[in-house]
Amino acid sequence: MSLSDASPAHGGPPPALFVVAVFTSAALIFSVQPMMAKLLLPLLGGTQAVWNVSLAFFQAALLVGYGYAHLLQKLSFRRQLAMHLIALMIAAIVLPLRITALMGEPRPDMPALWLVGALALSIGLPFAVLSATAPLIQAWRARAVDDGKEPYALYAASNLGSLIALLAYPIVIEPVLTLSVQRHAWTAGYAVFVVLIGLLALGLRRAPDMTPMQSAETAPPVTWRQRLLWLGLSALPSSLLLGTTAYLGADVASAPFLWVGPLALYLISFIIAFQVRPLISPHWALAAQSMLLPAALLLTPFPTHAALLQVGVHLAAFFLTALVAHQALVARRPAARRLTEFYLWLSLGGVLGGAFNAFVAPVIFPRVIEYPLVLLLAGLIRPWRQERLQNWEWGVFVTGVFAAMVAVVLAEPRGVKTEAAVSLVFVVAACTIMRRHALVYMILLVLLLVGAQSAGQRAEVENTWRSFFGVARVSSINVKGLGGEVRMLTHGTTLHGAQAQNPAYRCQPLLYYAPPTPIAQVFAAKGVQPRPLNVGVLGLGTGTVAAYNQVDDKMTFFEIDPLMIRLSSDPAGFTYVRECAKGQVDFKLGDARLTLNKEQPNSYDILLIDAFSSDAVPGHLLTVEAIRLYLSRLKPDGVLILHLSNRNLELDAPAQAAVEAAGGSALRQYYTPDPNAPPLSQTAEDVLIAARNPEALKVFRDDPRWSWPQAEKVRPWTDDYSNLFGAMIRRMKQRSNFFGQGD
Repeated sequence: MSLSDASPAHGGPPPALFVVAVFTSAALIFSVQPMMAKLLLPLLGGTQAVWNVSLAFFQAALLVGYGYAHLLQKLSFRRQLAMHLIALMIAAIVLPLRITALMGEPRPDMPALWLVGALALSIGLPFAVLSATAPLIQAWRARAVDDGKEPYALYAASNLGSLIALLAYPIVIEPVLTLSVQRHAWTAGYAVFVVLIGLLALGLRRAPDMTPMQSAETAPPVTWRQRLLWLGLSALPSSLLLGTTAYLGADVASAPFLWVGPLALYLISFIIAFQVRPLISPHWALAAQSMLLPAALLLTPFPTHAALLQVGVHLAAFFLTALVAHQALVARRPAARRLTEFYLWLSLGGVLGGAFNAFVAPVIFPRVIEYPLVLLLAGLIRPWRQERLQNWEWGVFVTGVFAAMVAVVLAEPRGVKTEAAVSLVFVVAACTIMRRHALVYMILLVLLLVGAQSAGQRAEVENTWRSFFGVARVSSINVKGLGGEVRMLTHGTTLHGAQAQNPAYRCQPLLYYAPPTPIAQVFAAKGVQPRPLNVGVLGLGTGTVAAYNQVDDKMTFFEIDPLMIRLSSDPAGFTYVRECAKGQVDFKLGDARLTLNKEQPNSYDILLIDAFSSDAVPGHLLTVEAIRLYLSRLKPDGVLILHLSNRNLELDAPAQAAVEAAGGSALRQYYTPDPNAPPLSQTAEDVLIAARNPEALKVFRDDPRWSWPQAEKVRPWTDDYSNLFGAMIRRMKQRSNFFGQGD
């Protein structure tokens, strides 16, 4: 018999109403998370850390909601219903959804604190009250429906609603609805939910008016050992959720769509774990995890190798580990009368795990070290049995230890020897074979982590820094055609600039800014005018473009990350700004649109928007409103440069549409580098230039390298609408067409 078939006790509401109410609250909770992130985008950009900090905040708000639900259990049944309805109505004060103005503009030196404050004031109260719904309704159903079944299956319905809403947002909601419609639709959904709770209250009014705390006296007591187990088993997958997201976003491919993937798998693991008949049994989950956990540990030091394999293995390892932990939680769940306490501890563990990754790890670790460490700890949740090893098992164990030592010995600074790689793969196999012996399994995991990290070390990586906006690495490579050593700056897997260290080449712009490239062509054309140039650049990187700054010119960089300013100004880092620029160079710290909005109109000869090469795209810099702002800050003959190179998103179409909607004229050039040029001296580049006055582009119209944009016609992005999912699909189509033409 299903929940919807059960018979209500005391003539209460139909059981289906419980399911609908839980499903609706979960859908509201998980649709508002990406919606709030999108509302925050114009203030903090598209960095992956915004998502992680937001997740940590929502976990804390969930804890508040569960704590509120647990405290309500001390009240009589009818008072619980009345109090919850009142709380829902009070929380509606902050609606419709919007970002509060009480926090002012974000502080670049404390973005995480500002983000938490803005979320708390904007959505904290409705989110916390909605979060209390699942445990409250489960507790109410345990009293109202006399079917002899546990109410925990409602938790699966809650997570199903969460999953559908989470996946629907980037695929359906965002591409179809404007933000204004989304905000008001969510507010209407909240009102519908209040009505559902009112109907439940009417149906439950005839239930016996005794407090759940009184009936809980008959349930078995909960020990502190149980509570600590609940805490640990919920903290580990929560930490791993943020760790996997950070690793994939910073090191493998920082496409925003990967942010949703781990959270969706996290919810699916809850759905399966709380099923009466799990789709994946605990036995098979443990067996699969034993193979994928060491495989993920093996791959962590090599983020740039086989991106699709990386994504698949890491997501699978995360999902199976979360499933094993959540199935262990379900196996240790208390009687239904104590479910609010169970969910309270589960939520507290989620907060601790998320807070460690979002707030503690970025401060104490220079890179995403927390991810492999938590992967290692995941081995502890496996069953611990006291079984003696057989002789052949001793042989496997000793051979695994020896193989890990071989990998460490054979590790070399600029590559991985085949022998070391084979040794590490054997350690993975040994872990899988010894999965039934938890202590031996853990020893092999530790040795595997040490061996893999040793083999993955790169001597050319000179320094690593971590800020709210990502992990920056400075590395070196020898390029004969550029006089020897070339220093590079990367964010994750995105190369943000390079500089030759030989004095003869030190001020030669490289990569996207090399003399033959479209960006350099604009500087060359504008440089022939008699007056000094006033140039604005949104996005700093290594500051390479400062090499085009001539005597009496002025160049202003608008940069959101203080770390980038420090690296480009430090003599030990990159010297384009300090040594190669001949004119004045200034820095404006903060979100580019907010800071540029404070500049005087008709000020700039050139505005270079160079914030799209990273895959974490600040889409608010490519809206119609943004383009109008850029054009208004240009002089009548000024030129806007949009650098649109991006691996995962096709940005030409929305950029062209936005320029047309803003009343500008545009030209486009896709540059293919000289195949005979030295490595790092040039790179492929996709550039759109625009101007208020078509005459400002005359010199470029006469240049055969420039042409009229011919991108696919799409709806222009605005501050109220964007479609990153569509941009990803267009890029995938372009790649498939490219490979199809090669057949």
